[in-house]
Amino acid sequence: MSDTQVSLRRKIDGAVKLESVVRTMKAVAASGIGQYEAAVRALADYELSVKLGLSVCFRQAGPFAAHSSSETVGGVVGAIVFGSDQGLVGQFNETMAEFVEKSLETLPGEKRIWAVGERLYARLADAGLPLAGKFAVPSSVNAITSLVSRLQVASEEQGAGGCAQVYVFHLRPMSGALCEPVRQRLLPLDQQWQKDLAEIHWPTKSLPELFGHNETTLRAFIREYLFISLFKACAESLASENASRLAAMQRAEKNIDSLLTNLNRTFYRLRQSSIDEELFDVIAGFNALSQKAASTWAR
Repeated sequence: MSDTQVSLRRKIDGAVKLESVVRTMKAVAASGIGQYEAAVRALADYELSVKLGLSVCFRQAGPFAAHSSSETVGGVVGAIVFGSDQGLVGQFNETMAEFVEKSLETLPGEKRIWAVGERLYARLADAGLPLAGKFAVPSSVNAITSLVSRLQVASEEQGAGGCAQVYVFHLRPMSGALCEPVRQRLLPLDQQWQKDLAEIHWPTKSLPELFGHNETTLRAFIREYLFISLFKACAESLASENASRLAAMQRAEKNIDSLLTNLNRTFYRLRQSSIDEELFDVIAGFNALSQKAASTWAR
């Protein structure tokens, strides 16, 4: 086997091993998508319970405007942004940072940003955006609850309670392996949203009543609503991260398949050429010996 063939064989073996790694990462990414999407679905019952509780509060607490800020213009605008610290996710952080920058430009007032992810934090800092805090990206569903709790505590300690508006930014998975950046306003509570909740039909004939301090109960339910919103945003962001990685692995697998096809075609062509050359040498040697033997017999 020639040096060129040996080199090609090594490249083919390396590509086969790399393809095996890519397929494993595809399986892990697909599993991660299902894991985080299942976490969002599992939160549905709890979310419904919180909404029913808010419905009772809004129904019995009087004017809606007493429990929400009006459509505030100006003031401090808080933003919680979810990014990724993993590799092989394409333009995940770049897309998120660009979307946040453009979105905040349209909102008047001072900005205050909490970033989830070291790489996203660096991107936002490079864009010159005012950063109030940085958090690590959770590595599993079980770690999301801890992150959301720390986000709530940190934002309250650093003044998010004084923000006129609070938004959450994240990537949401779409059909296939596509994702889209989305923005959700958490505070102030939309009055139409409150009205819609107050009109929710109670699932049983026994209507509930509030006991104790209505304001305290309402604040507790609002805190749980914010927790659910942040949990869903984080879970959807992690699902999008895995979807981006899955798409990257699919592209890599396609490229490796194409590379392997070309390498194998080249290898077998060279091998056939080598075999043909050896056959020609054997035939030429046989012909030469035959001619020599014929001349000897002729003498």
